[in-house]
Order: sequence, then C-alpha cells, then structure tokens
Amino acid sequence: MSLLPTDLGRWYPVLWVLFGLAPPVIGATNEPAGVRATVWVAVVVLGLTYVGVVRSGSAARWPFSAVLTAVIGTLAVLSAGAEALFVVSLPLYWSESAGTRSSLAWSAAGALMAVGPGIGSWWGGGYVPLGTPVVVAGFLAGAGLGVWGHRLAAHAARRADRLDRELASTQRELAETHQRQGAAEERERLSREIHDTLAQGLASIIALAAAARTAVQPDPGSAERRLDSIEATARENLAEARVLVTGAEEGATQASISQLLRLAAERLAADTGIDVHIDLTEVPIGRAERLALLRCSQESLANVRRHSGASTVSITLTADGDRVDLEIVDDGRGFAITEAEGFGLVGMARRMAELGGLLTVTSSPRTGTRILASLARAQERGES
Repeated sequence: MSLLPTDLGRWYPVLWVLFGLAPPVIGATNEPAGVRATVWVAVVVLGLTYVGVVRSGSAARWPFSAVLTAVIGTLAVLSAGAEALFVVSLPLYWSESAGTRSSLAWSAAGALMAVGPGIGSWWGGGYVPLGTPVVVAGFLAGAGLGVWGHRLAAHAARRADRLDRELASTQRELAETHQRQGAAEERERLSREIHDTLAQGLASIIALAAAARTAVQPDPGSAERRLDSIEATARENLAEARVLVTGAEEGATQASISQLLRLAAERLAADTGIDVHIDLTEVPIGRAERLALLRCSQESLANVRRHSGASTVSITLTADGDRVDLEIVDDGRGFAITEAEGFGLVGMARRMAELGGLLTVTSSPRTGTRILASLARAQERGES
C-alpha cells in the first residue's frame, strides 16, 4: 500500500534523494573529517539498501525500515538533517512495511531517533530545536494518513476478494447454464432428426405391413411390392440411425435435391396409389440446404400419407435468382393451422429459420394444404 498517488509515486525517489539524502551530505561538508565520513557512509548505506530492498521489489521490507531508522538516529547525533530525512521518508515507512502496526512502530522509532537529541538537550535545560515539533507533527499526520490508508486498502482488498468470489460463482453458474442450454439444444436437434427420419420411416413400415397383410391372399403381387417397400424403408431408417449415432455425413443427401425429391415422390405413389405430379428444376444448393428441404419434403409427404386423405399431390422445385422454393400441394381434407399439434410443422419452420429461410403453411378444413419452403441458395463446396 502506498500513501502517494501513482503519478507522484514515480517522482518520489528523486524527491527523497533531493530533500532527504542530499541535505545531510551537504550539511556534513563543514563537519570534522570523522563526522563527515560517518554521515556520508550512512547515507550511502541507506541508498544502497533502498535500491536493494525497496526498488528491487523484495517481499521483506523490514531491513530497509531498520537501516532508515538507524541512519536517522546517526544523523540526529552527528549532524543536522535527521528531521528532514524522517519527514520525507514517512511514505516509505507506511508503504513498505508489512502492516499497520509494523508501520506505526517503525515510524515511531524513526521519530524518536530524530527528536531524541533535541529532547535530551531540552531536558538538560537547553532549548527545543525547531525540527522537533516538525517531526512530531509529521509523525502524527503520517500516522493518521497511514492508518486511514491501510484501512482503506484492507477494505478494498476485502471487496476485491468478495468480487472475485462472486465472479467465480457467476462464471460457474454461466458455464452450467451454457451446458444445460447445449444439452437442451442437442436434445431438440435429436428429437427433430428422429421425428423427421426414424419415426416417419417406422410409421411407413407399420402402414405398409398392414396393407401387405390384407393384400396377401387377393393380390400377391401387390403384397410383394409392399414388402419390398417395407424392406427399402427399413434399410433407409437403419442408415439414418447410423448417421445419428456416428455423426457421419448424411449418405442419402449426396444425391441432388431433385433426385431425392423424385425418389420420395415415387415411393409415395407406389405405397399409397396417390397421383403424384412433380416439376423439379435441377438446382445446385449446399448440403445443409439440401438436407433441410429433404426433411421438409419427408415431413410433408408423411402428413399427406397419414392424415390428408388426398388423391393428388404436386411437388414443385424452382429457383428464383439466389433463392430456391419447394412447394408441396395436396387436395386432401386440410386442417386448421391454429389447432395443429405435434412436432412436425414446428421442426420444419425451425429448420428453415436456422438457414435464414421461411416456411409458409396454407390450409383450412376441406381445402387441401400448401407447404412452401423458401431458402437462399448456398453453392456446393467441391460438389456438383
């Protein structure tokens, strides 16, 4: 802890030399040779101790305080300048000692050393030197400022420690929040992927199996086709499950979006007998966009298969400037959008939003349904 402002603290060593060490050296020039040599040696020793202990940043500062007090006592006995050195050195007593009590004790010892000869002279019937009240006033002022400064520093240290603990606690809470948020986002992602892939595939398998069972006797050929579709759907779901488990690239999405949509349309027509019309433009888009449009088509066609009762479906893929639009329209029973339940439409909308796209759903009871997914095109990296 320092009693000096930062800017003044940079200049304090110079002021200490000029007004603390220089006066005793100059004043001793007219003293006898023995006194002069003793004063100069004491000042040099004090200066070296200051450099070796204080300026070097040593953790143990008491050696400097001891040498400073001894030099002040030596100057008080041999020559003038002890009072000035004491007053100028007060910040060193208070800033370089271990604590308040130690600082107060060393500064009191320095004050006694500085005024000791003057008090002895007064006690013997002489006069009180002018420097004595200056030393006493400096000691009292330094003690007051030093105690206040140490208490202020201790309060600041306690406050900083409390803030550090609060910061550490906040960082832990933030890390836990991020972890929970990451886990929630991952659960949502997996739920969406499972809903759009495995769940839809399993629902198709169930429907196909039921249809195949009813067609085994009257129409073996139809049953065989349905069983083939069941096998193909199961294989696709197995591949999707492996992707979800391993995090590998989606093998199914290596084909173009037009090819993928065509396969989905043919599967729907073969499984349900619905009349499917396709108008697909070959549009080069990025893998993430391709996957998003594929999932939207899978969800839309699954809803057509299970809920719509439609007889006709049209799938249109067009490019307009830097955007690509996927439109799926059916002539089924439709629904009230505000009453729609389930994860499907929400998941489709989120997929579009994550890529800066837009999902528009138009439907009402007995009027069919129109799904429009619109995305900005991202060109493939190293793919055709």
